[in-house]
Amino acid sequence: MRQEAAQKRAVRERKERLGQALQELPKVRESKKEEDKPQARASSTDPEARVMKMPDGGFRPAYNVQFCVDTASRVIVQADVSNSGSDQGQMQPQLLLIQQRHGKLPGQHLVDGGFATQEGIEEATAQEVTVYAPVQKPKKEGVNPYEPKPGDSEAVAAWRKRMGTEQAKEIYKQRCSTVETVNADAREHRGLDEFVVRGLRKARCVVLWFAITYNLLRLLAVT
Repeated sequence: MRQEAAQKRAVRERKERLGQALQELPKVRESKKEEDKPQARASSTDPEARVMKMPDGGFRPAYNVQFCVDTASRVIVQADVSNSGSDQGQMQPQLLLIQQRHGKLPGQHLVDGGFATQEGIEEATAQEVTVYAPVQKPKKEGVNPYEPKPGDSEAVAAWRKRMGTEQAKEIYKQRCSTVETVNADAREHRGLDEFVVRGLRKARCVVLWFAITYNLLRLLAVT
């Protein structure tokens, strides 16, 4: 009887997930470029996840985990999860969450190049946050990537010039020794390379528990 009940429950849950996947499919299509919309897929195992490209070159349902780390203490000051397959546009939401959680914004924000949209840099600058992020390599040979381009806003032009200085490059090196160590610890030692739960809410809970545990360990390490 128990085995039969378990089988019925598994069938029912799979039907529910398939229904959820069909509901999520329009959202997946909306996030794709026009030429990619016909190939859009929703996961039937976890409808809230999105099929993303993995480091090994394959494609699997996944979530995008973001950590914001204080470079002085290596404490996680903000952690979040989204189902966006791109980091573009993620900088401002994280700054907003930092402000909501701590009541203030950082004076400097070191981010990966994928986060550095012109709109994000402009908004951060307006909030008196100095952004340090790599400047994209020009497509044409002989072009100085740190020289302002026609049409650049004042904030974007200042960011380009800033990243061409040795001081900015030294500051940006701190990112490798802080947030990247947190990412490595999460993947290699805490099992965050794979979620064993379904749904964005549960995935966020897992990440927040990791952040709390990590911060407690950092506290023990420095006391």
